[in-house]
Amino acid sequence: MTTTLSLTVNGRAEAIEVEGDETLLDALRRELLLTSVREACGIGVCGSCTVMLDGKTVSSCLLLAPLAEGRSVETVESLSPDGELHPIQQAFVDHTAFQCSFCTPGFLLATKALLDENPAPSPDEVRHYLAGNLCRCGSYTHIEAAVLDAAERVRG
Repeated sequence: MTTTLSLTVNGRAEAIEVEGDETLLDALRRELLLTSVREACGIGVCGSCTVMLDGKTVSSCLLLAPLAEGRSVETVESLSPDGELHPIQQAFVDHTAFQCSFCTPGFLLATKALLDENPAPSPDEVRHYLAGNLCRCGSYTHIEAAVLDAAERVRG
């Protein structure tokens, strides 16, 4: 059964058609063409489908789209609405904190959530906080360096 879902996505009010059993990941990709939201594992353990729902990271592959009714969703596209890289994104570029980049959107949003909660994390706190994101290419040391650098950039 199709229903109209009203939510805010990346700061914009949206009304999208979803099936009752459709995931938020599928709805965002199909209806709004937000391809930074990616499915890798489909069971909520890799972090590739990470979005921020009301300011908290969630696995969009596990969340039924109708449960996002009236809520605020942020994808990685929200980090650079004007096309200019966010300091977190620039830190990832400067530290080559990616190879294939499939996991990068999830790491970027997890980093944003971490820095929103803790603007000066230690390396151990970074590793602990990002433990729900997997990088198949093994770029973890570069990712950690990028997150620590991003923290400094965001603090100003």
